[in-house]
Amino acid sequence: METKMQYKNLGRSGLKVSQLSYGSWVSFGNQIDVKEAKSLLQCCRDHGVNFFDNAEVYANGRAEEIMGQAFRELGWKRSDLVVSTKIFWGGPGPNDKGLSRKHIVEGTKASLKRLSMDYVDVIYCHRPDASTPIEETVRAMNYVIDQGWAFYWGTSEWSAQQITEAWGIAERRDLVGPIVEQPEYNLLSRHKVEYEYMPLYSSHGLGLTTWSPLASGVLTGKYTKGNIPSDSRFALDNYKNLASRSLVADVLKKVSGLKPIAEELGVPLSQLAIAWCASNPNVSSVITGATKESQIIENMKAIDVIPLLTPQVIEKIEAVVHNKPKRQEAYR
Repeated sequence: METKMQYKNLGRSGLKVSQLSYGSWVSFGNQIDVKEAKSLLQCCRDHGVNFFDNAEVYANGRAEEIMGQAFRELGWKRSDLVVSTKIFWGGPGPNDKGLSRKHIVEGTKASLKRLSMDYVDVIYCHRPDASTPIEETVRAMNYVIDQGWAFYWGTSEWSAQQITEAWGIAERRDLVGPIVEQPEYNLLSRHKVEYEYMPLYSSHGLGLTTWSPLASGVLTGKYTKGNIPSDSRFALDNYKNLASRSLVADVLKKVSGLKPIAEELGVPLSQLAIAWCASNPNVSSVITGATKESQIIENMKAIDVIPLLTPQVIEKIEAVVHNKPKRQEAYR
C-alpha cells in the first residue's frame, strides 16, 4: 500500500512543500540534458513532488536553463510548482559573487532569465558572505521580494548566529526575515540541525530544506572499502577528494551497522536514511537527487518507511551512529 506524499509548511510560512523534493545539484547540465530532465521531473511529479531546487552556480547556470526549459516543454501550471534557486557564485568578476545588493539583484534577474520564469518561490543566500554587512543582504532580499521576483527568502549553510542577526535586523527595520535554512543533514551529519539551530525553530519559525540525505551516496551502502562504482558520483573527477574524505573506515563501519536495521524493516538502506531525515519535525522537505528514474522511484518509497521508524528502531539507529548531539539544558 503506497503512502501518499505529505505536504508540510515551509517553517512558519504558509507555503506548502512536498516532504521529499528534488534538487539538480550534481546532475543537471553535468550528467543530464533537457530530454532526460523532463522524464526525471515528470517522475517526481507523478510521486507528488512539488518542490524543485536549483542554484545559479549549478553547472554554471546550465542547470537552471535545463530545468526552466523542461518545465516549459512539460507545460505545467506554475502555481503547482515550488521552485527555488540560490545566489552567491554567479561568475568570475569581483561583483559576480557574494551577497552584495548588486550581486543579489543582478544574480536574481539572471537566474529568472535562465529559468524563463517571472519569479521563484524561494530564493536562498547560498553561503554567508563575510565581506558584506548582513543588513545590506537583508535589505536586498526584501527588495527582491518587493519586486515580486521571489516570495520568500532563506539561507544555506549559515550559522545560527548569522541567522539570528538577520532576523534582528529584519525585526528592527520591519522587513521580512529568512524563513528557511538549507543545511546538510543526514545520519552522519547532525550537529547544526539537531543542536545549533534548535533555538531558532521556536523563536523564528525557521523551516529546513535539507540536502545530502544519503551523504553523497555513502548511505546507500554501495561504497565499500576500495570499491567505487564507475557510474557513481565519486567516480566523477571533481568529486575525487570528496570520496577520500567520506569513505573513511569509521563511516563505512557505521554504514555496515545500519544495513541490518534496514534489512529487518525490509527496506533498502537509502530509504531508511531518507525517511530518518524526513521524520525530524523541524525538516520541512528533504532534497533528494537522482540521475535515473529508478532512483527517484526508490527514493520516493522512503515516504512509506517514515511510519516504520518507531522509538525502538530509532534507538537501534542511535546505537550504531552514536553521534546524537548533546542538548544544552537551556534549550529543553
